[in-house]
Amino acid sequence: MQATATVLVYSDDANTREQVRLACGRRPAPDAPVVEFLECATPAAVLKELDLGGIDVCVLDGEAVPMGGMGMCRQIKDEVFNCPPVLLLIGRPQDAWLATWSRADAAVTLPVDPVEFTAALASLLRKKALSGV
Repeated sequence: MQATATVLVYSDDANTREQVRLACGRRPAPDAPVVEFLECATPAAVLKELDLGGIDVCVLDGEAVPMGGMGMCRQIKDEVFNCPPVLLLIGRPQDAWLATWSRADAAVTLPVDPVEFTAALASLLRKKALSGV
């Protein structure tokens, strides 16, 4: 597995982005790479960073404004070649079906639970490493 993984975190709320960083720490699991976070507060910034490449996993806030993470996920899955895996932050467990509609690879609820979040992130990083993309 690679030594470092770049995780893009999209939320208009700085507190949500901080929750993600603090929940993960430097490494989500012992067998996962060290994580470097790239924070984006706007949909345009997300698209720009994805165009530049080098993103291993996207964490998208389903409650973000003006464009929620579910809509952003659906868009990037349609428009970005070799789109990285997406971990969606959802407001309620009942919104899991919407995460499926958006084609997210995994979903966890807000506020960020460190155990649930790191397990989902580590799983996506492992799958990405196995796929070799």
